[in-house]
Amino acid sequence: MMKKPLSMHMKRHNQIRPFEDETELERHTRKFDASLFLFGCNQKKRPNSVIFGRMFDGHVLDMFEMQITNYIAATAFKQPPPTLGSKPCILLQGTLFESDEEYKRLGNLMVDFFRGTKVHNIRLQGLETVISLTAVQGQLLFRVYRPILKKSATKTPRVELLEIGPSIDFKIDRKKIASESLYKAANRQPDELRVKPRKNISQDVFGTQKARIHLGRQEIGKIQTRKTKALRKGSSTGANNEPLVMREFNN
Repeated sequence: MMKKPLSMHMKRHNQIRPFEDETELERHTRKFDASLFLFGCNQKKRPNSVIFGRMFDGHVLDMFEMQITNYIAATAFKQPPPTLGSKPCILLQGTLFESDEEYKRLGNLMVDFFRGTKVHNIRLQGLETVISLTAVQGQLLFRVYRPILKKSATKTPRVELLEIGPSIDFKIDRKKIASESLYKAANRQPDELRVKPRKNISQDVFGTQKARIHLGRQEIGKIQTRKTKALRKGSSTGANNEPLVMREFNN
């Protein structure tokens, strides 16, 4: 529900074991053109488990299996859900996201999973969801809030967070992390998508291109203008170079 409309729910029960054999999982992701996947399973040895993962070049890049130890549904909070397709603000809390390499990859994976489409600017009133990910040793605490803007003494509003759910406590189990070289290759941007900056050319919010042209110093005295009778020399004299006499008549 949190990923709608950017997700597809597969309801059939398939014999897929991602950590033992990745071929069936890779076949499904290629079939539906999916770079991110969430696989749920319930076994006696690993009950209530979900696997977050992502693909690169048709193969599994990295994935984390986490067991759900505590779950509170969003309906239990009795709060209206956020607008469908709204972009969330994601918070990574905990020093493990900075010091531990596995948690760094996990935080990067969760940001890729929930961030949605990329945007350059966002309106403050349009921010309706805050996803908080707190790293504890061996655990990941998942919380969802709605920011409430209230009046303050300054122009910046005072922000309060109201929990709207779901609330999930994950216990990290198995994991598969890509090598450093493969991870760098996955982060490399293709040359076709790289926009090269063009000098003196800009683009406004409506997509209109604007260019700046630099001209040399213009000598106005040498500019050729249109020759009219009023601008000709000697226009104040007659045909025989005699001065014209202007007379005033009273009607």
